[in-house]
Amino acid sequence: MTEIRDTVILGSGCAGLTAAIYTGRAGLNPLVLEGHEPGGQLSITTLVENFPGWPDGIQGPALIDNMKQQAARFGATFQQAQLAKVDLDVHPFRLQTSAGEICTRTLIVASGASARWLGIPSEQALIGHGVSSCATCDGFFFRGKEIAVVGGGDSAMEEALFLTRFATKVTLLHRRDAFRASKIMLERAIAHPNIVLRTNTVVEEVLGVEEKDVKGLRLRDVTNGQESILPVSGLFLGIGHVPNTKMLAGQVDLDEDGYIRTRDNVLTTHNGSLVHGVFACGDVQDRRYRQAITAAGTGCMAALEVEKFLEERGH
Repeated sequence: MTEIRDTVILGSGCAGLTAAIYTGRAGLNPLVLEGHEPGGQLSITTLVENFPGWPDGIQGPALIDNMKQQAARFGATFQQAQLAKVDLDVHPFRLQTSAGEICTRTLIVASGASARWLGIPSEQALIGHGVSSCATCDGFFFRGKEIAVVGGGDSAMEEALFLTRFATKVTLLHRRDAFRASKIMLERAIAHPNIVLRTNTVVEEVLGVEEKDVKGLRLRDVTNGQESILPVSGLFLGIGHVPNTKMLAGQVDLDEDGYIRTRDNVLTTHNGSLVHGVFACGDVQDRRYRQAITAAGTGCMAALEVEKFLEERGH
């Protein structure tokens, strides 16, 4: 017989680890499936200066490690496994993972969202060293510098406009000849004196790999193939995020971009009705804020709902 657990947490970022701390303290012995990106997006972040309690900031991986140790202290266990299939039509829920089958009375989905990247080697090598997908997180570090943003939609416009609070110049790069952003967002970007828009342009290489610090971009004009160098100190990706929810398609309600629809912050639904015992928290259901502290907050909410759910059913 497969052991039936009180709760399983999918994901080991801020949301999942906060949920693990709270469910651990409640004596629920949570099992955390760390997923394909243990630690979530903070695991590839350098200095975090906006998480309360760290007046001098803390490195992203160190923050995650501290939270993991805290959760383990309260009885959480961790498994480096990925979810392959889940059946939420039966109770206890049945999870098929890369490490075998798990049965659980409750499920906390904290699998996060992955930033879309260009995928070029130099970009990947400089993530956290001048290459970022979060202006709110890292914009402060580029005060008085020139930077670039890649993207053509509202996300890119928002990033560029926000970054003008710090950077002296923001070059907005788009691979097509026209931006797909809403009219009002595009007009704001065009009107801003510190934003320069360049269309039909792609990034071929991020310069500064050897120095571990962005020194510029090698660009290519897609209309004529001409290359040029843009001297910048940072590159921000404004091409969106992909929520890690493929394994839940058809089992919970997802919006048009794959984010989990929730009711009362963390309660999941399917065809408009509550899925009792399944809770979502963090970036997997938050397309608006996507901050470590907001993820942690919803992780707390999900854990408290799990405790209440189990108590009401006599577990």
